[in-house]
Amino acid sequence: MPAFEPVRYAALTDVGVKRSHNQDACAVQPAVDAVAYEANGHVFVVADGMGGHAVGEKASAKAVRDIPFLYMKHVREGICNALRRAFVETNAGIHSIGEENPEFRGLGTTGTALVLRPEGAWVGHVGDSRCYRIREGQAEQLTFDHSWVWEIAKRQGVDPDELGDFKKNVIIRSLGPDAEVEVDVEGPHPLQPGDAFLLCSDGLTGVVTPQEIGAVVTAMAPEEAAKLLVHMANLRGGPDNITVLIVRVPGAKNGDSGKKATGPGALRRALKAWNRIVPWPFTALGAGSLLALLSLALRMAEMPGSIPLFLLAAVVILVGLIGLVLDVKKEPSGNAEPEDDASRTLNVYKKHDCNITSTVVEKFAHIESELAAGMKAHEIPADWTVHEKLLAAVEKAGKPDSIPAFRARCESLMFLAEAFHKSRHKGESFRPNW
Repeated sequence: MPAFEPVRYAALTDVGVKRSHNQDACAVQPAVDAVAYEANGHVFVVADGMGGHAVGEKASAKAVRDIPFLYMKHVREGICNALRRAFVETNAGIHSIGEENPEFRGLGTTGTALVLRPEGAWVGHVGDSRCYRIREGQAEQLTFDHSWVWEIAKRQGVDPDELGDFKKNVIIRSLGPDAEVEVDVEGPHPLQPGDAFLLCSDGLTGVVTPQEIGAVVTAMAPEEAAKLLVHMANLRGGPDNITVLIVRVPGAKNGDSGKKATGPGALRRALKAWNRIVPWPFTALGAGSLLALLSLALRMAEMPGSIPLFLLAAVVILVGLIGLVLDVKKEPSGNAEPEDDASRTLNVYKKHDCNITSTVVEKFAHIESELAAGMKAHEIPADWTVHEKLLAAVEKAGKPDSIPAFRARCESLMFLAEAFHKSRHKGESFRPNW
């Protein structure tokens, strides 16, 4: 994100079909101006509570309230440290509630936070909620599921999907149950204009595939995409609470997404990158030496300016020497955190092709036709005249696998899904053979 622009986002949480209470929660704290964006960035959090409905609701609500607040409190210490401390202190607060109140024993919650800043995207994470980046036909999972199945798959060097449903819902790391927690903090992931990020609870990913998620987010605006994804999860039984939070990086459209950022922000990031490779005292010493050589050349050529240039070179070299001495005197700390903007490994744990292909289009068309047939068979009311117009719009939009045509298909499907959802009683679900 080369400069400050109001970020476009949508957040939606739903109880689902099977549950009586919603233990999910989410929070957004976008920067209001360029100053806040440079200092803090845009902050987004999703949490999925556990431990009984009252207990889980309390844990997730506290997580989405405390993590942004504590991050803002510590942000001057550096992004990485601020995110980690926010999660650690939130964990301590949730854990203390469980220790002090017997009725809240075992309360816990997942927590996934996304921070968008000028240098890129930072992710803080505990549990099995997820963060995806959708870019150029790829849905990239930026978080590691802290579950038994993912941990076993990691040890065996296999894809977690190869293990099926083996201990799929067993979480091995969450906020609250233990006094201490290990937090994953990664970043900054590079940003491109048009990138979309999706944070969600497992109520979405348990029944809607990453390929479907990526296609919908690619084609639709965040508000509409969030609604359709929640509807799709509910149409497939809604076995859990569902939370979807979508953020789209502002910037150029179609084909311009690969352009590099320019301007003061880009220059500042370039200088930071250079300083990570060559510490600034050495840069100063090198620059001072070049200036001294240039002054010597001017002197030998009997050209004016050699003396002022030599004095400048002496000052630059002196500054470099002072910086070098200060660096040497710094006491190394054995448990110090890495520098906030230092280079670190950026993991993409899984990649999924989410291009809008004829196969994807046919799948969504089949979902819609099955839903329409089921609604008519069960005499579920809908404005079928409007639906026919929406289907006609799909035909007029061009090639079926084009973004406009797929968007029209999604709008038609969402129209039916909303009608179905309004008429459905709690605990009922339509189960087509998708």
